[in-house]
Amino acid sequence: MNKPLLSGLAVAALMAAGSAQAEQTFISIGTGGVTGVYYPAGGAICRLANRDRAEHGIRCGVESTGGSIFNINALRSGELEFGVAQSDWQFHAYNGTSRFEDDGPFEELRAVFSLHPEPFTVVARADAGITSFEDLAGKRVNIGNPGSGQRGTMEVVMEVMGWDMDTFSVVSELQAGEQAQALCDNNIDAMVYTVGHPSGAIQEATTACDTVLVNVDNDAVRALVEERDYYRMATIPGGMYRGTDEDVTTFGVGATFVTSANVPEEVVYQVTRAIFENLDTFRGLHPALGTLDPAEMVADGLSAPLHEGAARYFSEAGLMD
Repeated sequence: MNKPLLSGLAVAALMAAGSAQAEQTFISIGTGGVTGVYYPAGGAICRLANRDRAEHGIRCGVESTGGSIFNINALRSGELEFGVAQSDWQFHAYNGTSRFEDDGPFEELRAVFSLHPEPFTVVARADAGITSFEDLAGKRVNIGNPGSGQRGTMEVVMEVMGWDMDTFSVVSELQAGEQAQALCDNNIDAMVYTVGHPSGAIQEATTACDTVLVNVDNDAVRALVEERDYYRMATIPGGMYRGTDEDVTTFGVGATFVTSANVPEEVVYQVTRAIFENLDTFRGLHPALGTLDPAEMVADGLSAPLHEGAARYFSEAGLMD
């Protein structure tokens, strides 16, 4: 029996489907540890971008990484198309300062939009006798893994405090997802984390053992905030975590969504559009995203130039002059 011949329309449809599949664009977003906010925030961006992939052909995936500095370096090398990074490390990367001094300015770094605020957070065991940031001296402290934003920020704070590694009795370099267990296993007295709130990692630490959040507020920190535009004083509301009923005063940065000038304009445009046209849904995908304001997202903490794809969408949406 002869097989039926495909109609001209069917052949055209198959060819179109094959062409669309061939033209599909794959993008990866570098985030952070799975218990932080970067990973679910990146997942939320991908979720919304992927909803319309039949229309724009972009398939988005999220990767758990070492954090801000890793993500920026991966953008520079072309290993990632997008990444989440602290606003201070966006500034340093674009200008070739601090940890990026040896590599020089990353002039192709581009901002897309800002995300949630990220207070510098210190969690200490309740039995460690730590009631202020200064009390970390002589204690066992996890300062974060090399390549993470938390480690970089801790080193900045240590510098203005006149501290070095010998200031602490023990220094550990655990990744974000490992430090809560180390704290509750009594392997460290305190952990630092630059993170949006509420945070799964902080929730884990404060639920599993008796802990307190520590104020990071002194003359050195205030001077640091005064000198550098990408820092600001921040408050972690009391009652958010077990063991800390009063508001905690600290300083912080902002999480930002970044890319490279080498990523095509249309790709960045479509990802940006997916978020801003579904902003209510995006806010509902993680508590730390719940207060996002479009006017702040297009400007706050963005030291690198806007990518032309993001600028195009913001202009069309009336979010930019």
